[in-house]
Amino acid sequence: MQIGVPSERWPGEARAALVPASVKKLVQLGFSVVVESAAGSKSGFPDDAYAAVGAKIESDRSAVLSGSDIVLRVRQPEIEEVTSLKSDAIQVSFLDPFNEKELVGAIANAGVTSISVEMIPRSTRAQKMDALSSQANLAGYVTVIQAAYHSQKIFPMMMTPSGTIRPARVFVIGAGVAGLQAIATAKRLGARVDAFDTRPVVAEQVRSLGAKFVEIDLGEVGQTEQGYAKALTPEQIELQKEGQKKIIAASDVVITTAQLFGRPAPRIVTRDMLQAMQPGSVVVDMAVETGGNVEGSVLNEIVDLDGVKIIGQGNLPSEVSRNASEMYSNNLTALIEEFWDAETKQLTLDPEDEIVQAAVITRGGKIVNDTIAKLHA
Repeated sequence: MQIGVPSERWPGEARAALVPASVKKLVQLGFSVVVESAAGSKSGFPDDAYAAVGAKIESDRSAVLSGSDIVLRVRQPEIEEVTSLKSDAIQVSFLDPFNEKELVGAIANAGVTSISVEMIPRSTRAQKMDALSSQANLAGYVTVIQAAYHSQKIFPMMMTPSGTIRPARVFVIGAGVAGLQAIATAKRLGARVDAFDTRPVVAEQVRSLGAKFVEIDLGEVGQTEQGYAKALTPEQIELQKEGQKKIIAASDVVITTAQLFGRPAPRIVTRDMLQAMQPGSVVVDMAVETGGNVEGSVLNEIVDLDGVKIIGQGNLPSEVSRNASEMYSNNLTALIEEFWDAETKQLTLDPEDEIVQAAVITRGGKIVNDTIAKLHA
């Protein structure tokens, strides 16, 4: 069975779906692996490194796509390339199935089985395959490094002959995977960190990292079975905004991570809150790709509002593409190992399996994921 790894064509995408270490594992399992030339070059993995572990390097992209039984990518395929895939091929990548209706329909019509990695459930068994979490972890780190670079203040307290420099105040809104990593990174750099999340259950995790958990009474809140924050009512969003105002005004850095899976991000930081911040302060909107948490944030731009920098960079994991590629590659390799049947030399995607039910979007010419199928009804 052949695994194909095309190079990524998404603007600014530097990650690779497979790294040489994973290729070596898959070759040992009995797969043949074909990598498009320069697929790993942007993340520091030259063609020679792939060839050295048994991969075939192919300069003809169409040959990689049409000849592979499994196609591994980071980003979703271009709709024009779907017909280049084998009718019974398995396509694995971030697919954004809630928003890419036309693409999902095209993949189904082509008879391709598609696995959307962001739909992999957050369970103990699936943890090693959870690409959404692995990439969010790195994104949380990157936001703090960006904030520290753009801030006019240093993060740690510093005792100097000319006086004591107070630590920067960092406020992290949202304590999911990305938020917790942002908190941990900011603390390592010596900042004073406050954090808030609509799920009181994460308060202990925030405190365990040395940050202060901000208490805001929003009434009845909670999280989904997968651990994501539930959407707030308009009234609850207003209560959250009121509770955050004073903390935002006193913060040197604000990092927002609030996202709702499959839906636009909530707007939780408004222009008046930004205007209350001191000039030289920095706000990083991690949710800018899904609509943004911060009023005035612009995708892939830095906006200056009266001296406050609003950073809206997308694709944050790609900023540390080598580690991001390694982690993503490990996730995909774990997925293949989980479902690989060495006797039949096939991926055994049992429709009754909970991971298959959640992550397989199309199969046999149909949209088989119940949630996504309803969007196409």
